[in-house]
Amino acid sequence: MGTNRSAWCYAFVGTASLLILSLLVSNVRAQSSSASSMEQCNDPRSAEPQIRGCTELIKSQGFNAKVLAIAYNNRGNAYSTQDQYDLAIQDYDKAINLNPNFAKPLNNRGVAYRKRGEYDRAIQDFDSALIVEPDYLDAFVNRAEAYKDKGDYQSALQDLDRAISVQPTSAALWNERCWIRTIIGELQGALSDCNEAIRLEPNMAARLDSRGVTYLKSSQWDLALADFNSALRLDPKLATALYGRGYAKQKKGDANGAKTDIAAAQAIKKDIEAEYARYGIH
Repeated sequence: MGTNRSAWCYAFVGTASLLILSLLVSNVRAQSSSASSMEQCNDPRSAEPQIRGCTELIKSQGFNAKVLAIAYNNRGNAYSTQDQYDLAIQDYDKAINLNPNFAKPLNNRGVAYRKRGEYDRAIQDFDSALIVEPDYLDAFVNRAEAYKDKGDYQSALQDLDRAISVQPTSAALWNERCWIRTIIGELQGALSDCNEAIRLEPNMAARLDSRGVTYLKSSQWDLALADFNSALRLDPKLATALYGRGYAKQKKGDANGAKTDIAAAQAIKKDIEAEYARYGIH
Protein backbone atom coordinates (compact mmCIF):
# COMPACT_ATOMS: atom_id res chain seq x y z
CA MET A 1 0.00 0.00 0.00
CA GLY A 2 2.41 2.58 1.20
CA THR A 3 6.08 2.34 0.43
CA ASN A 4 6.59 0.44 3.65
CA ARG A 5 4.10 -2.24 2.81
CA SER A 6 4.58 -2.75 -0.89
CA ALA A 7 8.04 -3.54 -2.16
CA TRP A 8 6.58 -3.44 -5.64
CA CYS A 9 7.59 -0.48 -7.71
CA TYR A 10 6.09 0.03 -11.16
CA ALA A 11 6.40 3.78 -11.44
CA PHE A 12 8.80 4.59 -14.24
CA VAL A 13 10.44 1.19 -14.19
CA GLY A 14 13.85 1.60 -15.76
CA THR A 15 14.21 -2.03 -16.73
CA ALA A 16 10.95 -1.83 -18.64
CA SER A 17 12.71 0.57 -20.98
CA LEU A 18 15.91 -1.39 -21.36
CA LEU A 19 15.16 -2.53 -24.85
CA ILE A 20 18.58 -2.74 -26.33
CA LEU A 21 18.69 0.20 -28.67
CA SER A 22 21.52 -1.24 -30.69
CA LEU A 23 19.23 -4.01 -31.92
CA LEU A 24 16.94 -1.44 -33.49
CA VAL A 25 19.47 0.96 -34.91
CA SER A 26 19.20 1.65 -38.61
CA ASN A 27 22.23 1.19 -40.83
CA VAL A 28 24.43 3.65 -39.03
CA ARG A 29 28.19 3.48 -38.69
CA ALA A 30 29.04 2.48 -35.09
CA GLN A 31 30.58 5.67 -33.72
CA SER A 32 32.02 5.56 -30.20
CA SER A 33 30.07 8.66 -29.17
CA SER A 34 26.83 7.09 -30.40
CA ALA A 35 27.58 3.91 -28.48
CA SER A 36 28.26 5.91 -25.32
CA SER A 37 25.01 7.85 -25.69
CA MET A 38 23.16 4.61 -26.26
CA GLU A 39 24.62 3.12 -23.10
CA GLN A 40 23.70 6.17 -21.04
CA CYS A 41 20.17 6.30 -22.46
CA ASN A 42 19.63 2.68 -21.50
CA ASP A 43 20.95 3.13 -17.94
CA PRO A 44 18.28 4.24 -15.41
CA ARG A 45 20.61 4.42 -12.42
CA SER A 46 21.28 8.16 -12.69
CA ALA A 47 18.83 10.62 -14.23
CA GLU A 48 21.13 13.32 -15.56
CA PRO A 49 23.45 11.04 -17.57
CA GLN A 50 20.41 9.19 -18.91
CA ILE A 51 18.84 12.47 -20.00
CA ARG A 52 22.08 13.52 -21.71
CA GLY A 53 22.48 10.19 -23.46
CA CYS A 54 18.90 10.07 -24.71
CA THR A 55 19.07 13.71 -25.83
CA GLU A 56 22.18 13.00 -27.89
CA LEU A 57 20.44 10.05 -29.55
CA ILE A 58 17.36 12.12 -30.27
CA LYS A 59 19.48 14.86 -31.86
CA SER A 60 21.54 12.47 -33.94
CA GLN A 61 20.67 11.31 -37.43
CA GLY A 62 20.04 7.83 -38.77
CA PHE A 63 17.84 6.26 -36.12
CA ASN A 64 14.46 4.84 -37.01
CA ALA A 65 11.16 5.71 -35.34
CA LYS A 66 11.26 2.74 -32.96
CA VAL A 67 14.68 3.71 -31.65
CA LEU A 68 13.63 7.33 -31.19
CA ALA A 69 10.49 6.20 -29.36
CA ILE A 70 12.63 4.23 -26.92
CA ALA A 71 14.95 7.20 -26.41
CA TYR A 72 12.02 9.53 -25.69
CA ASN A 73 10.46 6.98 -23.35
CA ASN A 74 13.73 6.49 -21.46
CA ARG A 75 14.28 10.23 -21.16
CA GLY A 76 10.72 10.58 -19.91
CA ASN A 77 11.50 8.00 -17.23
CA ALA A 78 14.55 9.99 -16.17
CA TYR A 79 12.54 13.21 -15.94
CA SER A 80 9.92 11.36 -13.92
CA THR A 81 12.46 10.26 -11.33
CA GLN A 82 13.17 13.98 -10.84
CA ASP A 83 9.43 14.70 -10.45
CA GLN A 84 9.50 16.72 -13.68
CA TYR A 85 6.21 15.25 -14.84
CA ASP A 86 5.40 17.88 -17.46
CA LEU A 87 8.66 17.19 -19.29
CA ALA A 88 8.16 13.46 -18.86
CA ILE A 89 4.66 13.58 -20.34
CA GLN A 90 5.95 15.57 -23.32
CA ASP A 91 8.52 12.85 -24.00
CA TYR A 92 5.99 10.05 -23.57
CA ASP A 93 3.69 11.85 -26.02
CA LYS A 94 6.51 11.90 -28.58
CA ALA A 95 7.31 8.23 -28.00
CA ILE A 96 3.66 7.27 -28.51
CA ASN A 97 3.38 9.38 -31.66
CA LEU A 98 6.47 7.71 -33.09
CA ASN A 99 5.34 4.19 -32.16
CA PRO A 100 1.63 3.90 -31.24
CA ASN A 101 2.06 0.17 -30.49
CA PHE A 102 4.69 0.79 -27.81
CA ALA A 103 2.91 -0.02 -24.53
CA LYS A 104 5.62 1.20 -22.15
CA PRO A 105 5.28 4.97 -22.73
CA LEU A 106 1.50 4.60 -22.42
CA ASN A 107 1.96 2.95 -19.04
CA ASN A 108 4.65 5.41 -17.95
CA ARG A 109 2.59 8.42 -19.00
CA GLY A 110 -0.24 7.01 -16.94
CA VAL A 111 2.04 6.86 -13.92
CA ALA A 112 3.07 10.47 -14.48
CA TYR A 113 -0.57 11.57 -14.63
CA ARG A 114 -1.29 9.56 -11.48
CA LYS A 115 1.59 11.30 -9.70
CA ARG A 116 -0.05 14.60 -10.64
CA GLY A 117 -3.34 13.42 -9.16
CA GLU A 118 -5.05 13.05 -12.56
CA TYR A 119 -6.38 9.58 -11.86
CA ASP A 120 -8.98 9.29 -14.62
CA ARG A 121 -6.45 10.43 -17.22
CA ALA A 122 -3.97 7.92 -15.85
CA ILE A 123 -6.50 5.09 -16.07
CA GLN A 124 -7.12 5.94 -19.74
CA ASP A 125 -3.42 5.44 -20.44
CA PHE A 126 -3.29 2.14 -18.54
CA ASP A 127 -6.35 1.00 -20.51
CA SER A 128 -4.55 1.87 -23.75
CA ALA A 129 -1.38 0.08 -22.67
CA LEU A 130 -3.41 -3.06 -21.96
CA ILE A 131 -5.04 -2.90 -25.39
CA VAL A 132 -1.57 -2.95 -26.94
CA GLU A 133 -0.21 -5.56 -24.51
CA PRO A 134 -3.06 -7.47 -22.83
CA ASP A 135 -0.89 -9.19 -20.16
CA TYR A 136 1.15 -6.10 -19.29
CA LEU A 137 1.77 -6.61 -15.57
CA ASP A 138 2.93 -3.06 -14.83
CA ALA A 139 -0.23 -1.59 -16.32
CA PHE A 140 -2.49 -3.83 -14.23
CA VAL A 141 -0.71 -2.88 -11.04
CA ASN A 142 -0.50 0.82 -11.85
CA ARG A 143 -4.18 0.93 -12.81
CA ALA A 144 -4.98 -0.79 -9.50
CA GLU A 145 -3.06 1.97 -7.72
CA ALA A 146 -5.01 4.66 -9.58
CA TYR A 147 -8.32 3.00 -8.73
CA LYS A 148 -7.21 2.74 -5.11
CA ASP A 149 -6.36 6.46 -5.11
CA LYS A 150 -9.91 7.12 -6.32
CA GLY A 151 -11.36 4.89 -3.58
CA ASP A 152 -12.61 2.37 -6.17
CA TYR A 153 -11.34 -0.66 -4.30
CA GLN A 154 -13.37 -3.24 -6.20
CA SER A 155 -11.83 -2.18 -9.51
CA ALA A 156 -8.41 -2.20 -7.86
CA LEU A 157 -9.02 -5.75 -6.65
CA GLN A 158 -10.03 -6.88 -10.14
CA ASP A 159 -6.76 -5.56 -11.54
CA LEU A 160 -4.76 -7.22 -8.77
CA ASP A 161 -6.57 -10.49 -9.49
CA ARG A 162 -5.40 -10.24 -13.09
CA ALA A 163 -1.89 -9.22 -12.05
CA ILE A 164 -1.61 -12.24 -9.74
CA SER A 165 -2.78 -14.50 -12.56
CA VAL A 166 0.11 -13.15 -14.65
CA GLN A 167 2.72 -13.41 -11.88
CA PRO A 168 1.47 -15.66 -9.05
CA THR A 169 4.88 -15.88 -7.38
CA SER A 170 5.03 -12.16 -6.53
CA ALA A 171 4.75 -11.67 -2.77
CA ALA A 172 4.25 -7.94 -3.32
CA LEU A 173 1.08 -8.56 -5.33
CA TRP A 174 -0.41 -10.89 -2.72
CA ASN A 175 0.52 -8.33 -0.07
CA GLU A 176 -1.16 -5.50 -1.94
CA ARG A 177 -4.36 -7.48 -2.42
CA CYS A 178 -4.29 -8.40 1.26
CA TRP A 179 -4.04 -4.75 2.14
CA ILE A 180 -6.94 -3.62 -0.02
CA ARG A 181 -9.11 -6.46 1.26
CA THR A 182 -8.22 -5.42 4.80
CA ILE A 183 -9.28 -1.84 4.12
CA ILE A 184 -12.70 -2.87 2.80
CA GLY A 185 -13.26 -5.49 5.50
CA GLU A 186 -12.82 -8.70 3.50
CA LEU A 187 -10.73 -9.99 6.37
CA GLN A 188 -10.75 -13.72 5.70
CA GLY A 189 -9.61 -13.22 2.12
CA ALA A 190 -7.10 -10.63 3.29
CA LEU A 191 -5.61 -13.05 5.81
CA SER A 192 -5.28 -15.73 3.14
CA ASP A 193 -3.48 -13.27 0.85
CA CYS A 194 -1.14 -12.09 3.60
CA ASN A 195 -0.30 -15.67 4.50
CA GLU A 196 0.67 -16.36 0.90
CA ALA A 197 2.80 -13.19 0.77
CA ILE A 198 4.60 -14.29 3.94
CA ARG A 199 5.08 -17.79 2.58
CA LEU A 200 6.75 -16.34 -0.50
CA GLU A 201 8.81 -13.77 1.44
CA PRO A 202 9.01 -14.88 5.08
CA ASN A 203 11.69 -12.38 6.09
CA MET A 204 10.11 -9.21 4.73
CA ALA A 205 8.95 -6.84 7.48
CA ALA A 206 6.28 -5.25 5.28
CA ARG A 207 4.50 -8.58 4.77
CA LEU A 208 4.28 -9.25 8.53
CA ASP A 209 3.18 -5.66 9.07
CA SER A 210 0.29 -6.08 6.63
CA ARG A 211 -0.94 -9.24 8.35
CA GLY A 212 -0.64 -7.46 11.68
CA VAL A 213 -3.02 -4.78 10.43
CA THR A 214 -5.42 -7.48 9.24
CA TYR A 215 -5.37 -8.95 12.74
CA LEU A 216 -6.00 -5.48 14.19
CA LYS A 217 -9.14 -5.11 12.10
CA SER A 218 -10.18 -8.57 13.29
CA SER A 219 -9.62 -7.50 16.93
CA GLN A 220 -7.08 -10.30 17.37
CA TRP A 221 -4.69 -8.26 19.47
CA ASP A 222 -2.23 -10.99 20.48
CA LEU A 223 -1.76 -12.19 16.91
CA ALA A 224 -1.33 -8.58 15.76
CA LEU A 225 1.30 -8.00 18.44
CA ALA A 226 3.19 -11.11 17.38
CA ASP A 227 3.33 -9.96 13.76
CA PHE A 228 4.33 -6.40 14.61
CA ASN A 229 7.06 -7.68 16.93
CA SER A 230 8.36 -9.90 14.13
CA ALA A 231 8.23 -7.04 11.64
CA LEU A 232 10.10 -4.72 13.99
CA ARG A 233 12.83 -7.26 14.59
CA LEU A 234 13.45 -7.09 10.84
CA ASP A 235 12.94 -3.32 10.51
CA PRO A 236 13.01 -1.48 13.88
CA LYS A 237 12.02 1.85 12.29
CA LEU A 238 8.95 0.64 10.41
CA ALA A 239 6.48 3.32 11.47
CA THR A 240 3.35 1.41 10.50
CA ALA A 241 4.40 -1.56 12.65
CA LEU A 242 5.30 0.67 15.61
CA TYR A 243 1.95 2.41 15.44
CA GLY A 244 0.08 -0.86 14.98
CA ARG A 245 1.86 -2.41 17.95
CA GLY A 246 1.02 0.66 20.01
CA TYR A 247 -2.61 0.40 18.99
CA ALA A 248 -2.73 -3.29 19.95
CA LYS A 249 -1.06 -2.57 23.29
CA GLN A 250 -3.63 0.15 23.94
CA LYS A 251 -6.46 -2.29 23.26
CA LYS A 252 -4.88 -4.74 25.71
CA GLY A 253 -4.63 -2.10 28.44
CA ASP A 254 -0.89 -1.38 28.22
CA ALA A 255 -1.17 2.41 28.21
CA ASN A 256 2.53 3.14 28.78
CA GLY A 257 3.70 0.71 26.12
CA ALA A 258 1.13 2.09 23.69
CA LYS A 259 2.23 5.66 24.31
CA THR A 260 5.89 4.80 23.72
CA ASP A 261 5.25 2.96 20.44
CA ILE A 262 2.83 5.54 19.06
CA ALA A 263 5.22 8.39 19.86
CA ALA A 264 8.07 6.52 18.16
CA ALA A 265 5.91 5.94 15.08
CA GLN A 266 4.88 9.60 14.90
CA ALA A 267 8.50 10.71 15.20
CA ILE A 268 9.26 8.69 12.06
CA LYS A 269 6.07 9.49 10.17
CA LYS A 270 4.05 12.48 11.35
CA ASP A 271 0.82 11.54 9.58
CA ILE A 272 0.79 7.90 10.68
CA GLU A 273 -2.37 8.31 12.79
CA ALA A 274 -4.25 9.81 9.84
CA GLU A 275 -2.97 7.02 7.63
CA TYR A 276 -4.35 4.39 9.97
CA ALA A 277 -7.64 6.28 10.17
CA ARG A 278 -7.93 6.04 6.39
CA TYR A 279 -7.59 2.28 6.77
CA GLY A 280 -10.52 2.25 9.22
CA ILE A 281 -8.42 1.91 12.38
CA HIS A 282 -8.76 4.82 14.82
